[in-house]
Amino acid sequence: MDLITTRVGFVAVLLFQFCSLPSANLVFQVHHTFAGSKRPLTQFKAHDSGRHRRILSAVDLPLGGDGSPTSAALYFTKIQIGTPPKDYHVQVDTGSDLLWINCAGCEKCPKKSDLGISLALYNPEASSSAKTVNCDQDICTSTLSDPSNDCKAGMYCSYAVKYGDGSSTAGYFVRDNVQLDRVSGNLQTTFINGSIAFGCGSQQSGELGSSQQALDGILGFGQANSSMLSQLASANKVKKIFSHCLDGSQGGGIFAIGEVVQPTVQTTPMIPEAHYNVELKDIEVGGEVLQLPTDIFDVGEKRGTIIDSGTTLTYLPDLVYKQVIEKIDAAQPTIKSHIVEQQFTCYKYSGNVDEGFPIIKFHFENSLTLKVYPHQYFFEVQDDDWCVGFQDSDLQSQGGKEITLLGDLVLSDKLVTYDLEKKTIGWVEYNCSSSIKVKDEESGKQYMMGAHNLSPAGRHATTSTGILFFILAFVISLY
Repeated sequence: MDLITTRVGFVAVLLFQFCSLPSANLVFQVHHTFAGSKRPLTQFKAHDSGRHRRILSAVDLPLGGDGSPTSAALYFTKIQIGTPPKDYHVQVDTGSDLLWINCAGCEKCPKKSDLGISLALYNPEASSSAKTVNCDQDICTSTLSDPSNDCKAGMYCSYAVKYGDGSSTAGYFVRDNVQLDRVSGNLQTTFINGSIAFGCGSQQSGELGSSQQALDGILGFGQANSSMLSQLASANKVKKIFSHCLDGSQGGGIFAIGEVVQPTVQTTPMIPEAHYNVELKDIEVGGEVLQLPTDIFDVGEKRGTIIDSGTTLTYLPDLVYKQVIEKIDAAQPTIKSHIVEQQFTCYKYSGNVDEGFPIIKFHFENSLTLKVYPHQYFFEVQDDDWCVGFQDSDLQSQGGKEITLLGDLVLSDKLVTYDLEKKTIGWVEYNCSSSIKVKDEESGKQYMMGAHNLSPAGRHATTSTGILFFILAFVISLY
């Protein structure tokens, strides 16, 4: 889910002030909201349009999930806030930069969720450690680029965020204790407490007020100073590095903040942008490199290709999209493709798609390759009816400029690392239901960090209807 505008009242600050502790790893339980591989195409369409001292070695957001296709925008974690601590389920979103929770008295907040979880409203009055954040406090004023006279001493520090699908949230900032999991050994954790300032949501609109995939809030994981990652890093608590491994078959997976030492990940330079952008060189389909103009992937001022696990589908410039589909068509010349919902190219195919269709390789700067198998770019909407998870960004732009964006369908079953310190992004094919090793910066020790799945037992995705197009609406507005 991507952010269009943020007005923090007047500052979007996410401040963690942890107790004095030795270097630690933290664990967050994260869950994937979709289950299974078959679902109406409207679910995909709805989602994408709708987007140093004592350094803590890693923060682990243990992913839970129900199956492919997966998406960071469709993953959530359970965190505990307040005294006594209470559970809240928040979406993990790499496309926005703010943590906020639905609060008591919220207008149009969902009362139930189709995800099989219990929703909760945060009530500052029910927590003995809660304090409101006022306009004259440092947390509200320190990052204001344009201080406003509307926010005066004694007033609550407010925020307002609008997302790409038109949904919005507004409220005020509260500081309270958050309970986090610290990795204390191989696959072992202990609790630590910290003080955090976050948005207390009092007004929601659009999809944020719907019961479909409803959660208690959103945990933004973008690059801005207001993101959790940036705030933890500025407080010298973590390295500004995070990784995710989305399990495309079982759901769930791994989400870690900090340096991953195993497996080894090859990287490519990050292009300075609001999103996570890299330079795509060419595309190979079935062993044949597409013949494309050399500047086809240069968008605007060389913004490059967006790597976005908050989007499910992949978006390609018109010329690229048509050539890719032609190559896929050629693999099964006796099968006539058909168009579903005026945009998805689909095939009636009863065999193994990995045996009947070509492997696609995306080649990036520094000789980094993203290898995508047919089962990772196809999704089954009905029995033996397979649709390609690629879209023509020219058709989606509504008069805007074309983009190249790789979503989670092609990122699944890979450990993807975002290193904001070295300004690189990288990946490696990996079993996301297994474990990785992270480094403890203080002791130098390496700890195993396992995969997680917080999925309610026996839940299936046939009841889910996602919000799949948040990112696209936002990205196109940028170019």
